[in-house]
Formats: sequence, structure tokens, C-alpha cells
Amino acid sequence: MTVVAIDGPAGAGKSSVARAVAAELGFTYLDSGAMYRAVALAALRAGVGPAQVAETVSIEVGERVLLDGRDVTAEIRSPEVSEAASVAASLPAVRAAMVVQQRRLLGHGHWVAEGRDIGTVVAPEAEVKVFLTASPEARAKRRADELGIDPTTVLAEQAIRDQRDSEREHSPLRAAGDAVSVDTTDLSFDEVVARVVALVNARR
Repeated sequence: MTVVAIDGPAGAGKSSVARAVAAELGFTYLDSGAMYRAVALAALRAGVGPAQVAETVSIEVGERVLLDGRDVTAEIRSPEVSEAASVAASLPAVRAAMVVQQRRLLGHGHWVAEGRDIGTVVAPEAEVKVFLTASPEARAKRRADELGIDPTTVLAEQAIRDQRDSEREHSPLRAAGDAVSVDTTDLSFDEVVARVVALVNARR
């Protein structure tokens, strides 16, 4: 069993990098953020708080994200769900429910898992821990290009999310003490992937 933990703020490239690293190594990819997004979507649909649905929803993550058996891969990336997911992730009851699911998945096989607290809370024993970051402007541009919206809007929303993620009482966003920090601002996607793969291969 091998776990590679990739943490970092929104827009740092965690999802795309983790997916590519997993493919390169033949590992399974775990998008923990998608799980919080799925909880947020379920809560929005039901008109209730996310803590009320976190323990009962069925979430499957992989190439597609399934919520209670329905493909919600595209739906969970909307700005509305993104904002709701950031709020949901700050709730202790929601985090506790998702950590249980994440640890169950990571307990078997080889994984590249990404999120905000994989290396600090979910899998502190991970063999390789990486903290991806980038300048706020670079992160906002990437997210804006992905969603096809104005970067200044993304930058403003991102600042709020960053503050909420880093200041929350439970599982705040921070690099694990033994994580390798990689600033992706001036690196190409392939360079970032190669750097992470090299870190994993050096430990194996």
C-alpha cells in the first residue's frame, strides 16, 4: 500500500496534477474535494444543511463522480456548488464523515489523494506528501479559464475561500511538516507532474 498526499489551496493544480501522477504511476486517484462538492450539491438539492446529508449520501470518486448513483462530475464544478462546498468543508461533522470514507478507501491499494488536509489529517502516514501552491493571480486565471468566467471574480471568491480554509478550527489548510512544497506559478504542467513522480520514485 502506498499513499501520495497532494494538498494545497484552490487553483494550485491539485486535481489535474494528482490525476496525471496517478496515471503515470499506475495508482488510483482520489479527489477528496469532489466528495465535499458532492455533499454540498446533495444539501443544495434537499434544501438542508450539509451536515444533515454527509453521513447518508453515497459518493463514488474516480474518473467520474457519482452521487447516490448519479453522475454529477460536471454539476459539482459550478460556482454555486464551489462556494457551498467551501462552507460545507468548514463544518466538523461533514469533515468527520468524509475523513472516515477517505481513510476507508486509502486503506487498500496504491493512491494519489489530493485535497486540503490529506497529509495532515486523512493520511498523516502517507509515504510522500506534496504541498502545491501558486500565486493568487495564477490560481485565479487557471480556474477562470477552466470555468470560462472573469478572473477578477474568481480572484475575489478565491480570497474568501482561502481565508475560510486556512482559518477554520478543524483541519485548516496548511502544509504537513514533512511535505515538499512545490510552487507551480512558473512551472509547466508536465514539469510539475515530473517533479512529483520523481519524489515518489525516490521514496520507493
